[in-house]
Amino acid sequence: MIIMALNCGSSSVKYQLFDWDKKVVVAKGMVERVIVGDSYIVHEVPGRENYKLEQDCPDHKAAIDLVIRTVTDRECGVLQSVAEISAVGHRVVHGGEKFTCSVRIDDDVLNAVKDVQHLAPLHNPPNIEGIEAARALMPAIPHVAIFDTAFHQTMPEHAFLYPVPYDWYENHGVRRYGFHGTSHLYVSKRAAILLGKPAEQCNIITMHIGNGVSHCAIKGGMSVDTTMGLTPLEGAVMGTRSGDIDPAIPAFMMQKENLSAKEIDSVLNKKSGILGITGRYTDRRDVIEHAAKGDHRCQLALDIEAYRLKKYIGAFMAAIGKLDAVVFTAGVGEMGAAIREKAIEGLEHIGIHLDRERNAGAMTRKRESLITTDDSPVKVYVIPTDEELVFTEDVVAILNGTYTDHMQFEYSFAKSDFVRK
Repeated sequence: MIIMALNCGSSSVKYQLFDWDKKVVVAKGMVERVIVGDSYIVHEVPGRENYKLEQDCPDHKAAIDLVIRTVTDRECGVLQSVAEISAVGHRVVHGGEKFTCSVRIDDDVLNAVKDVQHLAPLHNPPNIEGIEAARALMPAIPHVAIFDTAFHQTMPEHAFLYPVPYDWYENHGVRRYGFHGTSHLYVSKRAAILLGKPAEQCNIITMHIGNGVSHCAIKGGMSVDTTMGLTPLEGAVMGTRSGDIDPAIPAFMMQKENLSAKEIDSVLNKKSGILGITGRYTDRRDVIEHAAKGDHRCQLALDIEAYRLKKYIGAFMAAIGKLDAVVFTAGVGEMGAAIREKAIEGLEHIGIHLDRERNAGAMTRKRESLITTDDSPVKVYVIPTDEELVFTEDVVAILNGTYTDHMQFEYSFAKSDFVRK
């Protein structure tokens, strides 16, 4: 059984082929610069040199067609034909309140996804284009939608509602939804295994830190609060997103700089965060390097990010009660030892005792690591995320008719004998 995972962004298509029987990734890659011109594909197969081909892809259908031709190519491919693909899993960023779990895609599901695309105007349209293109190119293959927002649909009303006119929620769906759900699900299940406790007995704070950043308060195995809101703009400082700011700032700057709503939205999403503070960088490696050389704004960016991370640990601990563990994941969470240290140093009073040597050694995306002392009442782990595995297991379970609520469904990675390949 070969499962294809597709993640269609505004100008890219990421893909992965997973052999369910052997439990291994057989190929993965990305088509870059879709629509914008000078498109190319980078195709990776374990044990082979990466394959790269430049080919113009004016739309997502052309990009997915290029993916199909690449994975079935006689020289660089891994499949004899597209018929070997058992199903395709599609990442969908926003499911609104309509979707609380992954679902098989039919016309009704696709129309429901279209109905909420106004909630994620930067993300859902390319997700939808990818679904439509893949269904047209692979009509005989089942397609499944996996939603970033689904994991967070267990949040209570007092956590997901904003203190704005209630009819904004009733008429327009204005509420907190949260994102990175598959990542938070995966690492929280893995943390429960490392703690040696059932997930329903664990209180965990998961911190997904990449270019996009979100944290999740998980009580008894379920999401009860998260930092991202109606859109992925709210919450922590991110690579190019502002995160939490005074809500009066946009109106103030629109008046001062004569900016339109679209322009201020672009500034807050694409020109703020780490980039806004440093003026040059989004990659934390660049920020750390230049901070060490005395660049004040780079040091300031690190200080601001770490301070915000620390505040959210405290806030979420207050929300969920006795804390078992904090988990760092995603690119910066897994590789940013300096940022992790600044975020949790000084938290001994709440039971977090950092082991600096362990933290410095946890600089790999291939190993789960404990970075607190053995006697630390609250454990802090670095756990590499594997969203594609969540995709794959959801798809297989839906095909087999065994899929159910994540608290009832037994994922392979939630078993004590699981080995990450």
